[in-house]
Amino acid sequence: MAEREQQKYEHPVPSREAILAVLTERNELLPFRELADALEVHGERDEDAFSRRLRAMERDGQILKNRRGLYGLAHKMDMVAGRVSGHPDGFGFLIPDEEGEDLFLSPAEMRQVMHGDRVMARVTGVDQRGRREGAVVEVLERAHLTVVGRYVTPNGMGFVVPENKRITQDIVISRGDENGAKENQIVVAEITSPPTRHRAPAGRVVEVLGDHMAPGMEIEVAIRAHDIPHIWPQEVRDEVEGLAPQVPAHASEGRFDLRGIPLVTIDGEDARDFDDAVFAEHDGRHWRLIVAIADVSYYVKPGTALDREAFQRGNSVYFPQNVVPMLPEILSNGLCSINPKVDRLCMACEMQIDASGNISRYRFLEAVMRSRARLTYTKVASMLVEKDAALRQEYAEVVPHLEALYGLYKILHSARMKRGAVDFELPETRIVFDEQRKIQRIEPVQRNDAHRLIEECMLAANVCAAEILKKHKVPAPYRIHEGPTVEKLNNLREFLSEIGLSLGGGDKPQAQHYSKLIKQVEKRPDSRLIQTVLLRSLSQAVYSPDNIGHFALGYPNYTHFTSPIRRYPDLLVHRAIKDILAKRPATITPELARQQGEHCSLTERRADEATREVTRWLKAEFMMDKIGEEYDGYISGVTNFGIFVELIEFYVDGLVHITALGNDYYHFDAAHHRLMGERTRQIYRLGDKVRVRVVRVDLDETKIDFELVGVESTGRGKAPKQRRPEGKRAPKSPSSAKRSRKRRR
Repeated sequence: MAEREQQKYEHPVPSREAILAVLTERNELLPFRELADALEVHGERDEDAFSRRLRAMERDGQILKNRRGLYGLAHKMDMVAGRVSGHPDGFGFLIPDEEGEDLFLSPAEMRQVMHGDRVMARVTGVDQRGRREGAVVEVLERAHLTVVGRYVTPNGMGFVVPENKRITQDIVISRGDENGAKENQIVVAEITSPPTRHRAPAGRVVEVLGDHMAPGMEIEVAIRAHDIPHIWPQEVRDEVEGLAPQVPAHASEGRFDLRGIPLVTIDGEDARDFDDAVFAEHDGRHWRLIVAIADVSYYVKPGTALDREAFQRGNSVYFPQNVVPMLPEILSNGLCSINPKVDRLCMACEMQIDASGNISRYRFLEAVMRSRARLTYTKVASMLVEKDAALRQEYAEVVPHLEALYGLYKILHSARMKRGAVDFELPETRIVFDEQRKIQRIEPVQRNDAHRLIEECMLAANVCAAEILKKHKVPAPYRIHEGPTVEKLNNLREFLSEIGLSLGGGDKPQAQHYSKLIKQVEKRPDSRLIQTVLLRSLSQAVYSPDNIGHFALGYPNYTHFTSPIRRYPDLLVHRAIKDILAKRPATITPELARQQGEHCSLTERRADEATREVTRWLKAEFMMDKIGEEYDGYISGVTNFGIFVELIEFYVDGLVHITALGNDYYHFDAAHHRLMGERTRQIYRLGDKVRVRVVRVDLDETKIDFELVGVESTGRGKAPKQRRPEGKRAPKSPSSAKRSRKRRR
């Protein structure tokens, strides 16, 4: 360990392992001087470095310094380090860094911390519900330097009410620190004094975003609430300022020349950046497929300000009608975008595929290319499926190769089905705006064979990238996806058995077992319910150097190679493959690859959460003028406090609270995704069709409330009550209404 530290540092500092070893061996708490002597740390310079190492270990929850200044092992003090997850009702949980049960944090404990903070806590006992309770001992790391929220001045006092409902403390703004903010404006507040057990957080307004409910404000709020980097630092602007709009001639030297290959891009009509191009031909025995991907790694070098910023962003974030790109526009929409009729640098994967859809050979190339055409999914489907004569004439040069791509797609798709990849057919939607950026309509996204064609090509290239990384044992982020946990699998099997179905595979089902079941139920009226439950039994895919395969796709080796413009892990994979081609040693360690994977998985979740919040707000705004209207929908979620219903016409979710379900005690059955009435035996289950009335829309909370009007029979549980004629309601005396409310409470 000492040798390793000497290699890393000019003036070596005792390693974390050495410090932990001393504390373990001595089995007691030690003051700084005694710990430094034990590790032979002397002199002002070395002691300063050693002190920084100890502070870093404190932040990571490995050791703890008590009030007497003594250092000890955190786990031996019954301390748990982790991140705080706040709840809008004021309480919270500590999610441990290591595996273990969460700690419940009471509202009193949550006063001194905020959602996302890393803290050290001790276990204080078990509450009446059997949950471990904790008490915060020390805040290791504050998650929020700034908070976005609404500026209010009740009784003349200034506060910022956070938009993030998991942060339940209002930020106190002293007179003179409001920076011109007016009542109800959305602002960004810098926290100057974090919360303590006895004092609320204080801050000052550093930016006024604008008026509440102004067009586009929901995106500004989401960007800042989730700390999404969105302003290019000056050093990044300086680095890209000198880039020419065209590929320099010298950059093509020594590369494979693919400019004679009629590669084309196929994307959506509204796409602005094009990071992949495809080509295929068939010689009667084999298919030749080339997937060319923009060579972002040529322009984004490790150690540059541009690379650091791209890593911090992790990925592009796509909001409705807005995008926060991972790379500056000169790259994302220019030099790294495969625009038609211009030279572009690329990383290409050339594959030979047999008649069974197996990749028999592949190679990666650093190349230069020139796209023949910018095609859309709609145009390609029209040419290949509908045989549109005018379009086929317009793109006559590439039609034979599109036909070859279509033939290859059918082979690859057939192989995918035989492999048993999980393919959920659940609707996706897009929001269509008018000129005032108000929602005009919400419509389903129609996928055609052109979408699926590109998807199969990208999957093939991603698999080859994972294969070459594995073959050469290069640390890089694989895209991994685990199968269901034991608990989720047991719940799934219990649910399926009740409706006369079963999932194969025993204790370790594979993707093909899921796929077989999906195909089996595709004609059933409750197919959507079953697919939703199957999907919820699976975990979320993440990035990791631990190659455990991708469960849903049925691949033992899989990574992301095809979108380096908008995903940082793809850029890392490109760099790793270039190292292999150049026969250079790997530039990163497994531990660094792990940290990069964890960070990119985190930024991916951050982007998902931010875009979901914006979409929820827009849908709530869309429903504001529909209060009192009735719509058909499906139960899309079941909780212990009610059911969520998705409207069939608008794809909008709202809540029917448990108190609006009827005069009964309802019990939540998580395994079967249902609520059941104790007296009436009325069942409300995930996937059931219902009719609801819109009764309330709260934009601040982005909540839509429905009340139940009718239920369609599902053949399970008690038969539903008959729907009353339009406009008729059963009479109820004031006294009986009061008794009903009391029973529900």
